[in-house]
Amino acid sequence: MRKHYIIAHDIGTTGNKATLYASTGELVGSTLYKYETLYPYTGWAEQNPLDWWEAVCYSTRELLEKTNVPKEEVEAVSFSGQMLGCLLVDQVGEPLGNAIIWADMRAAEQAEFLNREIGMENVYRITGHRISSSYSGAKISWMKQHQPDVFKKAYKVLQAKDYLVYKLTGKFATDYSDACGTNCFNLVSKAWSDDILAAWQIDKDLFPELHASTDVIGGVTAAASQQTGLLEGTPVVIGAGDGVCAAAGVGVFNEGEAFNYIGSSSWVATASNKPIFDPDMKTYTWVHLDPTKYSPNGTMQCGGGSMQWVTRLLYQNLKDESTMYEVMNAEAAQSLPTSRGLVYLPYLMGERSPRWNPDARGVFAGLSITHTRGDMARSVMEGVAYNLKVILDTFQNEGTPINHMWVLGGGAKSTLWRQILADIYGLDIYVPPYLDEATSMGAAMAGAVGVGLLQDFNEAQAWVERKYVHQPELRAQNIYEQFFPLFNETYKQLQPVYEKLKVFN
Repeated sequence: MRKHYIIAHDIGTTGNKATLYASTGELVGSTLYKYETLYPYTGWAEQNPLDWWEAVCYSTRELLEKTNVPKEEVEAVSFSGQMLGCLLVDQVGEPLGNAIIWADMRAAEQAEFLNREIGMENVYRITGHRISSSYSGAKISWMKQHQPDVFKKAYKVLQAKDYLVYKLTGKFATDYSDACGTNCFNLVSKAWSDDILAAWQIDKDLFPELHASTDVIGGVTAAASQQTGLLEGTPVVIGAGDGVCAAAGVGVFNEGEAFNYIGSSSWVATASNKPIFDPDMKTYTWVHLDPTKYSPNGTMQCGGGSMQWVTRLLYQNLKDESTMYEVMNAEAAQSLPTSRGLVYLPYLMGERSPRWNPDARGVFAGLSITHTRGDMARSVMEGVAYNLKVILDTFQNEGTPINHMWVLGGGAKSTLWRQILADIYGLDIYVPPYLDEATSMGAAMAGAVGVGLLQDFNEAQAWVERKYVHQPELRAQNIYEQFFPLFNETYKQLQPVYEKLKVFN
């Protein structure tokens, strides 16, 4: 009997993770191909798009070989990708240089220009996002100003997954979620914003055609078939940005559902039937993988990164990384809720949401001679959770109910940290079987819906499994509710200090 499979490519910052899923949602196999990020100047971050294509070609062939799945049984190829990039290509899709990726901050002047021309609040009301040099629009404007000879040759600007879809099909396209990451897209009308493009003097035709994430863009060409080992004509579904793919991968499609990713950066995202425009602009909103839905989001700069920092700092005497984290978790578990009156502000790299303060810095407040390194480690877990709770409260105050919270990412491997999240949020914490596969599963869902293996995303939710549940412990929850205002008060009192400190940074 013929079986049906979907290949999902997750084009990340460090590499491409290619994953094979059965049409039932079963994870059949995965492989990782790594590539480099280039940092030619301070604040710049680039990647060679040819490395992305090599990664897709190699990992596709390896995946089919490892799993012994015939190419005839691959029903679709779909994508999740890093967002907020800028890759200029000519009419035949040849890159006109390296891709400027999400981490690149060179376009601050162009972002400030848009702020002067249109205003932060107006852009937020149009796009659902604050103005930032992180977004593609400012980077495109930078290219136009600083590399005009290259810019004149540009036919399209693409995101990472869009370039790979072109390489497979010969067609230029993007999806609504990646369009949100340009700072040029009207969130309500799902069209490019004439006002923003006029301010930056960017031609609308530079952008590829807009699609829902489930749209089939074309079939694998003969040339791409030879390079990847895929069957010529295999449908290619556009997929989406990594954030909304992760939401789909844990079934966060409907109001009341949310997930918390704890990687180097960390975020809370939920689902809504309409865009969420926060009066204080603390949060931002993507179009969901399901184009009838939205995915409100709040991202902090240094979540798991704070944990990596304190572990390296305090546990460097231990032999290897796994031992460091094992001992750190064990010692943190010996501490008590509030870490015996210790506040940690997790702003080692400034802060995005909820503070939007690049001058903020990390702080331990209340530190005494009796505190142990276990207290400090637990305080870091708590401080990250408090900061994410500010985002969570923003959603709930806007009328977006949240009934439970899924967790993903490396930080979610800590049983203690998951329980701390449950106690501070006052919510059940749901843990999937695979903490690192949600993004690829979301892309595979888009592929399965796109080619009709699944009727819709309601049917796709059957793929999602719950392995563990952490319920709030009432005593700890009550203690954290009393302590949480001190976290916010500590930040508030230090704001003028941060302003004075920045001249010494």
